[in-house]
This record gives sequence, C-alpha cells and structure tokens, in this order.
Amino acid sequence: MIAALWMSLAPRDRRILSIGAIMAVVLLGWALVWHPLARKRAELEENIQNQRRDLAYVQRGAAELDKRRATSVRTQGDRAGKSLLALADATARSAGLETALKRVEPVGTRGVRVSFESVGFDALVQWIQSLAASYGVETTELSADRADGIGLVNARVTLQDSP
Repeated sequence: MIAALWMSLAPRDRRILSIGAIMAVVLLGWALVWHPLARKRAELEENIQNQRRDLAYVQRGAAELDKRRATSVRTQGDRAGKSLLALADATARSAGLETALKRVEPVGTRGVRVSFESVGFDALVQWIQSLAASYGVETTELSADRADGIGLVNARVTLQDSP
C-alpha cells in the first residue's frame, strides 16, 4: 500500500519527500543523539575542572599541614606526666567544654575517644587545635551530628599521640 502510494507520486514529489525524510532523520539524530551527548560531555568536562580545582586545594592544604608538622615544636614536657586520657579531660574542662563532655575512653595503646553532647562546634574545633598546637596531639577521627541549638553538635573525637 505504501509502495503503491510512493509509485503514484510524481518523480519531483518523490525527490522532495526523500530530501525531507533525510533532513528529518538528520535532525532527529542531532536532537536525540548528538545534542544530549555533547551536553553531557560539557557537564563532565566542567565536573573534571571542579575536581581538579578541589584536588589542587586539598594538595595545597596537605602541603601546608606537612610544613606545619615539620616546623611545629611539640611541648610534650608541658603535660607534667599526664596521660593522653588525663590531658584530654583536663584540657576540655579548662576550655569550658565540661558541661558538654560526656565520656573519655582509651582507644588502643596511644589513642583516646572523647564524646561530647550539645557542644559548640567552634569551641570544639578551637580545643582540637589547641591540643595539636600545644601538645602535638593528632585528631585521627572526628564525627559530628547536628544537635538542637544553633552551632551545637554531638561529637566524637579520636585523639592520638604523635609518633
């Protein structure tokens, strides 16, 4: 039936319909295949650029940390013979975190896990930084969940003596 209809058309009409069909196939190919692939490729290239930027940022931060570790003077003598467990407890209390301090427990031979509830995040970070700067204590793990209140978190911090 379609073949009969096709043959009944004038050669000029068949040529126009053939050209129109080819253009329709080309446009559909572009709209359904080429354009989506090109758009996805552009998105992936942008994603790669963002990841390269993030990697460079992290590498600069790692270099800065290595530099600070190399130049920092550890004052292990300031501990006055305190264990890491006692040091973590005492410094948390002296930093004003005593109401949020819930538990200090040993982890392995050189580590301590400190748990806080409803602690100010900024105060917690300052405490961690002061431990690192003053006593050479490294934070190996930090887990914080939002608590009720602005800027408050429930946190678990794992500390370790630097080698």
